Amino acid sequence: MEEIINIRNLAHLGDSVYELFVREYTITQTQNIQKLHKLTVSFVNAEFQANLLEKIEPELTEKEADIVRRGRNLAVTTAKRINHKTHRIATAFEALLGYLYLYDKTRLEEILEKIKPLLV
Repeated sequence: MEEIINIRNLAHLGDSVYELFVREYTITQTQNIQKLHKLTVSFVNAEFQANLLEKIEPELTEKEADIVRRGRNLAVTTAKRINHKTHRIATAFEALLGYLYLYDKTRLEEILEKIKPLLV
């Protein structure tokens, strides 16, 4: 069994993994830089990430669900414009992606493929 990296660090990594995934997607949608930025920002935010997690959560393995649970329980500093609960769910989503990036890239690709049609 692999040694699990700190959940906060997994979320930090997962944030980058998700942003790169979204940027790869959005560059195929427009060449207009302003539209590109607006589109990217619409997908890379706590509310959207929390909604994505809610949609994929029923399909998670027991281990993945444990990572999500631990990510939700992580104390987070929340910006004033974001609901604290939403931010914790988004952090859990990022922790899941960070975990999968390090320990199961095949499963990460499966999850990202499930997410791709939701980017509308």
